[in-house]
Amino acid sequence: MRRRRCLGAWALALAAVACEAPPSPPSSPDPPRAAATLQTGLLVATSVTAPDDDTPVGARLERLRLVDGAWVREPLDDPESQVFHHVRAFDPPGPLPLSIVTLGGGAAAVKLWRPGEGGALEATEIWRAGLDSPRSRVRDAEVGALYGDAPAPGGLVGDVLVVGTHDEGVVAVLSPRADGTFAATELDRRPSTFVHEIEIGDVDGDGTLEVYASISSPNSLVPGVDQPGSVVRYVPARGEGPELVVDLGRRHAKELLVDDVDGDGRDELYVVVEARTTGAADALVIAEPVEIRRFDADGPADGALVATLDDRMTRFLVAGDLDGDGQRELVAATFSSGLYRLDPPREDPGGAWTVSLLDADSRGFEHATLLADLDADGADELYVADDASGELRRYVAGRSREVIRRVAPGSVITWSLAPCPGSLTP
Repeated sequence: MRRRRCLGAWALALAAVACEAPPSPPSSPDPPRAAATLQTGLLVATSVTAPDDDTPVGARLERLRLVDGAWVREPLDDPESQVFHHVRAFDPPGPLPLSIVTLGGGAAAVKLWRPGEGGALEATEIWRAGLDSPRSRVRDAEVGALYGDAPAPGGLVGDVLVVGTHDEGVVAVLSPRADGTFAATELDRRPSTFVHEIEIGDVDGDGTLEVYASISSPNSLVPGVDQPGSVVRYVPARGEGPELVVDLGRRHAKELLVDDVDGDGRDELYVVVEARTTGAADALVIAEPVEIRRFDADGPADGALVATLDDRMTRFLVAGDLDGDGQRELVAATFSSGLYRLDPPREDPGGAWTVSLLDADSRGFEHATLLADLDADGADELYVADDASGELRRYVAGRSREVIRRVAPGSVITWSLAPCPGSLTP
């Protein structure tokens, strides 16, 4: 990577993956598509470097959509921030129209982007964390009707945004108001704490949504240095939390997932526990590999082991239906060993999960991944950002591989992918 001083350990880690990677095999022939134009597009949140020096260009949002048989790409830069950690479409209650939400790093701001005169996207800042730190960033967000049929604090009935920050450990609810502004309610604030992931769901099955956050001490990529972490829960509708639900001891999790993967009508909590490493930076040894653990409301305190992955980290775990058979599975995107499919036991709920390698030739520091049915054919496609090669790929049935966007290898870190209605894409 060119901007070594700006990206530090991120760039070094990603560059190492790119150097170690074997040559990419030719991509599979383009898979059949239901239509030459898709009504739903794709949002890509990235941080980028300048082409000829090591200065940051700023955060970049890419909007892609398949139009007349070709993927059309339109970038949008925000020089106020160094990175967009998270993007998503959001249709808030009240007067605001369907918009794109971005979470900034450097400037820890949440912004809404919507078409202005002439169709160009224009930004409105709806919240700024006010953190006095070079690591200041809004790291993750989820959307949900946390308060059910009651108005959110200071806002309207309906969906709210829940956000988490570095490095004051803020978890906050952003509630749309009738005048188009947002009310902010802090659920938590902890000094020198990183909130990595926010998830919303109903794990205890009582009909009230809970918020889950993975938190830890500040990031450390030094081998052998522990980064203790945990998972905490909030129930905003009842004013409850934070409540410790998973203590990870000297390890931590950057990725969580709350979803009903087994189809029993109740959400499960999946926690991806980062590996512990020893040795020198150029010769790392995995002392304790990545573990994916499932937690149920009435299950054991340490959860149930879903899979062990022999890798340093796994930053994306997504759920969907790759086959269109009505049954859901997980896809885990590791740092350097590829993409894995995880199938829950169908006949024996207490049995072992089936782990299979989807693609060994895919990698990246974040390795952003999305399962979504953009072509509306009843099965989810898999979208993956392989930053080591600079390819953004689309897999159909988890197998055939199509490259839908290329950039210079190692020139971006892709932080998140999200579906987007066609009205907000090119």
